[in-house]
Parts: sequence; C-alpha cells; structure tokens
Amino acid sequence: MSASVPGPVDSIESIRLALRSWPEVETYLKHCKGVIVPLGSTEQHGPTGAIGTDALTAEAVALEVGKRTGVLVTPAQAFGMAEHHLGFAGTMSLQPATLMAVMHDLVLSLARHGFERVFVINGHGGNIATTKAAFAQAHGTAASRGLPVAPRLRCRLSNWFMAGPVMQQARELYGNKEGHHATPSEIAVTLCMEPSLQSKQRPLPDPAPAGPIHGPEDFRQRHPDGRMGSHPSLATAAHGASLLETAATALSEDLSSFLKAA
Repeated sequence: MSASVPGPVDSIESIRLALRSWPEVETYLKHCKGVIVPLGSTEQHGPTGAIGTDALTAEAVALEVGKRTGVLVTPAQAFGMAEHHLGFAGTMSLQPATLMAVMHDLVLSLARHGFERVFVINGHGGNIATTKAAFAQAHGTAASRGLPVAPRLRCRLSNWFMAGPVMQQARELYGNKEGHHATPSEIAVTLCMEPSLQSKQRPLPDPAPAGPIHGPEDFRQRHPDGRMGSHPSLATAAHGASLLETAATALSEDLSSFLKAA
C-alpha cells in the first residue's frame, strides 16, 4: 500500500519535526508515512566556502521540498563521511562504519513509530555508498526485530546536486568551471541562504584539476586550497535561489513518486 502525499503547506515551521510535539507526530502518521531526513557534512569547501556547505544546502532543499509536499523534515544530520578532507582545519568527519551506524539507527527509530518511507536528501558525495549500505542493514534489522512496518519499509537516497535538472543548470551557468568540490553551484545556494557568506567571496587562481583521492594528506598535496577543478567565485546569490528552486522542484517530484509507489 502506497503512502499519501499531504500537499503544500503555508510555512516551513509546520513541517519541521523539531517543532512538533509527539502527539502531533502520531496524528501526522495517521495520514502520511513519509519523512525527509537532510544529510550533509561538516568539511572544508575551499578558501572561500563555508565548512557547513553540505549540511546547509541539504537542509535548505529538504525544507523547501517539505513545504511543497507537506512531508515532515527531521533535523539535519550535519556530520558525514569526510575523512579525505581532514587535512583542512575545521573538518569534522565520521568514519564510514560510524555513519552507517548512525543512519541505520535513525531509520530504525523512525520505522519503530510507523514511518514507512524514509527519503534522505543528501548534500555530500562521500555519504552515498555508506548510506546505501545503512539502508540495506536497516531493512534486515527491521525484519529481524519483527517491526510491523518491516514489509513496507522503503528508503531512498536523493542527492540534490546530482538531480538531472540541477546538473544541467550548473553546466549552463558554469560549464567546466563547475568542478567537483567547492563548486559554484553549491556555494551559490549558501550565498542565497546566508548573505554573510558573500564577504568571503573573492577571485581565486585556477584550481588544481579533479583527480583520485588517497586520504587526507594526499588530498591536501594534490588540492592545496581544497578545490577540485572549481571556480566558486562565479557563484551569486541569484544563481543560488534559482538552483534551490530547480532542486526543490525535481526532488519534490521524486518524493511524490516514492510515496505513491507500491
């Protein structure tokens, strides 16, 4: 049996799980079994990008998707698998096994209460493999524990920056200067959300090209300022607002399909 889509709401506050009481969540579950979990990372984003970029962008997209669909949004999981960025001050990483345990436990907590569709909006590529492994483990645990929702439990990872329309728009805006890390598209979204970050922006020399990653020391040597082929100085807040709109539209459609699927 598929889950329903509640529909648009007037305010972001109404879909923030952190602002609901437990009776309100129980009432919500009578009508919708879906929930959105923003997942990011706390890691360097070049000399001009905010360390919280991946968590900030994932949460911004998640809240906009929640507003458009009426689906509850949990607090963001702001720490991810960023071991390769530990050569830069301020980065805080979980080991893959730790992130897997965290995501497994969060899914199981939600499943225990009757959530059947867990939609993770991710802002960091380094989280992808581990989170998918956590989903597989969570399905097995839900079944072994005999949770009533186990046969209907579904999890989906949706990487906002990899959505087709977002990637197309980034190419149109920045071409091959988008790069692979500390990209102008993600920096643009942060500028839209946090105007104070504009003061960090400045022209930068050409970045080191993207390439293989073999740990934090190797990463720092190959990419001395933390960028991978990207030119974040091209980012503007106006670009960010447009990219956020594109991402929210694409992921809202993805979420609606996910909730309605058998």
